Amino acid sequence: MKDLDRKPITNSHWGTYWVETENGEPTGVIPFEHDPDPSPIGPGMVETRTDALRITAPAVRRSWLEGGPGTGGERRGSEDFVEVTWEEVNRLIADEIERVRRDHGNRAIYAGSYGWASAGRFHHAQGQLKRFLNLVGGFTASVNTYSFAAAEVIVPHVLGDFRGFLDRMTSWDSIAEHCDLFVAFGGVPLKNGQITQGGTGAHVQKAGVLAAHEAGTRFVNVSPLRADVLDKVDAEWLALRPSTDAALMLGLAHVILAEGLHDRAFLERYTVGFDRFAAYLTGKSDGVAKTADWAAAITEIPAETIRDLARRMAKGRTMISVAYALTRQDHGEQPYWAAITLAAMLGQIGLPGGGVGFGYSAMNHTGLNRKQVPYAAFPQGQNPVADYIPVARVTDMLENPGGTVDYNGRRLTYPDVRLVWWAGGNPFHHHQDLNRLRRAWAKPETIIVNEWCWNSLARHADIVLPCTTPLERDDIAMSPKDPFITMMDKTAEPVGEARDDHEIFRGIAAAMGVEEAFTEGRSAAEWQRWLYDVSRQAAARGGVELPPLDELRRTGWHRVPAPEKQTVMMEAFRTDPEARPLKTPSGKIEIFSETIAGFGYDDCPGHPAWIEPLEWLGKADAGDALHMVSNQPKTKLHSQIDHGALSRADRVAGREPVLMNPADAAKRGLSEGQVVRLFNARGACLAGLRISDEIRPGVIQIATGAWYEPAGESCIHGNPNTLTPDKGTSKLAQGPIAHSCLVEVEAAGDVPPVTVGVAPPVIGRRRDKLTG
Repeated sequence: MKDLDRKPITNSHWGTYWVETENGEPTGVIPFEHDPDPSPIGPGMVETRTDALRITAPAVRRSWLEGGPGTGGERRGSEDFVEVTWEEVNRLIADEIERVRRDHGNRAIYAGSYGWASAGRFHHAQGQLKRFLNLVGGFTASVNTYSFAAAEVIVPHVLGDFRGFLDRMTSWDSIAEHCDLFVAFGGVPLKNGQITQGGTGAHVQKAGVLAAHEAGTRFVNVSPLRADVLDKVDAEWLALRPSTDAALMLGLAHVILAEGLHDRAFLERYTVGFDRFAAYLTGKSDGVAKTADWAAAITEIPAETIRDLARRMAKGRTMISVAYALTRQDHGEQPYWAAITLAAMLGQIGLPGGGVGFGYSAMNHTGLNRKQVPYAAFPQGQNPVADYIPVARVTDMLENPGGTVDYNGRRLTYPDVRLVWWAGGNPFHHHQDLNRLRRAWAKPETIIVNEWCWNSLARHADIVLPCTTPLERDDIAMSPKDPFITMMDKTAEPVGEARDDHEIFRGIAAAMGVEEAFTEGRSAAEWQRWLYDVSRQAAARGGVELPPLDELRRTGWHRVPAPEKQTVMMEAFRTDPEARPLKTPSGKIEIFSETIAGFGYDDCPGHPAWIEPLEWLGKADAGDALHMVSNQPKTKLHSQIDHGALSRADRVAGREPVLMNPADAAKRGLSEGQVVRLFNARGACLAGLRISDEIRPGVIQIATGAWYEPAGESCIHGNPNTLTPDKGTSKLAQGPIAHSCLVEVEAAGDVPPVTVGVAPPVIGRRRDKLTG
C-alpha cells in the first residue's frame, strides 16, 4: 500500500466513498461529499471482505481433482473442495486448456463470462480473462445483455443505434424545463438508479425527478407497482397487467390516429413505413382494430383512461420513457418499437424534454448531462474464434451441442462446450429456470471461476481462483457514463492467498508460455498509467483537459465539467435529417422494417405488434395464478454482497421478501411475515411475505439477487429464477423473458434453515502429488 497525504478513496458501481482505516485495515466508508444521494450498499464492501465466506486459497472440487476433467459434474454445488497451491492450480488449468484445444478446438471453451465485477478501468475481470484466452486461441463468446437484450437488437433496426443513444439520453434538466407529461412505462425506479456500470460519483436520479416535478412536469406511472415512481411526485398510477405494455401503446396510438392528433409532417419527413403500421393499427391488415376498448380488455386499464391519456400526450410536450424491464418479457422487442412509433406519431422526437427515452433511473447515468470522454480500456486483442451465442441462451447451448438458434437474421450453431470460464459474474443470479441451468451445468468437463466469496457460482465450479476485492488493489475508475474520475486506493492486503485477476492470468499465461504477450512487460501499475495517459490524450483531442496522473493521485478525484448545452436525444437528426441521417437502411426512423420483415420470423413481424406472451394473466388457462415480477433489488447490485448486513436486514424470516396485494393474501389465507412457497411447473422458492396495497391485485413482486440455495427443485433462500421461463423474446433478439411468469403461492410447511451464509467444506492443502 502506498503512503497517502489524504484519506483513501474508492469507487464502485454503486458510488464513491472515502475509506476509513485503522492499523492498515479498512474499518468503514464515508460517502463522497459531492454525492447528494449516496447508496447504502457501500459499507458492505468493508463488512464482507473478511467474513467466513471469503475464499482464501485456490480450491478444486474433490472428485474433479481425483478423477480428472468430466468427473462428477452432477455433484457441482454439493461437493467439498480441496485447497491447492497457485503453482499447482496454474499447471492444472494450463494442462486442461491444452487438452480441450487439442481434442475439441477453442470453440469448445465458453467464456462469455457475463456480469459486473469491479468498477476499475484496469481490474476488469472479463477484460483480463478475454485478453488471456485470445492469446491461447480464443473462445466462444456471448453477445447482448440480460438487462435489455431485446432493445439492443430491435432499436438499431428502428433508429440505427441503441448503445449510443443510452449515453445521449435527453437530460433531466431539459425535461424539467420543457416536459409537460412524463409517461413512464415500467416507472422510474430510483432503487435501480443507485447503479452505473463503471462507477458512480454523484447520484442524480432523485434530484432529476424532483426538479421536473417542481417545474410542473406531471408523471404517469405505468406499472403494477406504485413504488416504481417516487411518491413525492404524486404520479398517476396505471396498474396494468404485466407484459401488456405494447397493447397499451397500440391503444394510445389508435386514439391519436383516429382523432387526427398525429403529426403528419413529422411522419412524412422523418419516418418510413407508417402506412403499413397504420393498416395494422386500424385492423385493415388483420381485421382487428387496436382501439382503446381493445387495449382495455388486454391491459385492464379503462378505455376512457387510455383515451384521456392519449389526448393529454398530444396536447403538450411529452416524454415517453420505457424501462429496461420492458425488454425482459416475452416479445420484449415490441414495447420499445411501439414506444418509438408512438413518440414519432406525436412528432416530438428530437425536441427538448420530449420524444422517447430508454431506462430513466435504470442506471444513474441516464439523463445525466455530461461530456463523453473516450477513456481507454485494457486491450483484449482479437478473438480467433468467430462463434458466439446470445447471452441468455447459455442453457440451450450446454444442452444442445450442434443445435441451432435463429438470431437477428442469422442461424447460429451451438458449440460442443467442454470448458466454461466465468470471471466477474454469476449465472445463478442472471439466468432463468435455474433448475434447468443446474442440470445443463453438469455437462461441461471443467468449470473455472474467479471469485472472492463462496457464492452460488463458486459452489458450482470445479476450480475456484480466489481474487481480491477492490479495497485490496490500486485502480482508476473512469467511465464515459460518469463525469467523475476517481482513484481506487488499495487500503488492505489481500485476504489469504487472493490475487487480483491480472496476476491470476499472468500466472496461468506463464504456465502456457504467453506471459510476455499478456503483460507486454508492464506491471499492473504501469498498465494503469498507460490507460490513463492514453485516455488523457484522447480527452485532450476532444477539448477536455484531465490532470496529470500524479495530480489525480494527490487529490483522489477529478470532475469533468458538464457541457453548457442540455442534451436532447436525436436533436441533430431532427434539425437536419438529410445531413444527419440515422444508421438505418432508409436513414429514417423505421416504423416498418423491411429488414426484419425479410427475416420471415413468425414471432417478430415488420412493425410493432401485440403478440400474446407465453405467460400472462390473460392466458386462457391462467386460472388463479399470480403474475410474478422479479425486479432489481434495492439492497445490492444483482447478487453482490447479498450476504451483507443491508441485504440481511431486508429479509423476512431469513428469506427474500415477496410483496402481495391484501386481496390475494386473504384469498389464500396468508398473513404478514409468513414463509410462503412460490411454485410452478419449473420449480419453487421460499420467501417471506409482505402484504401491501402498493401492488396490483393478481401480481406478486420478489427481487432478484438472493443467493441460490437449492433443495431439490426449490430454492429455500428465495431466488425467483427457479420459477422464470428460459425462452428467447423472439427469433430476433433471443433475450430473457423473466417478467412473463405465472406462479402459484401457498403457505410453506416445515421450512429448512438457510445455510448460504456457511462456506462449503474445504479441505486443507494436499501434500501428496496431485492426480488427474
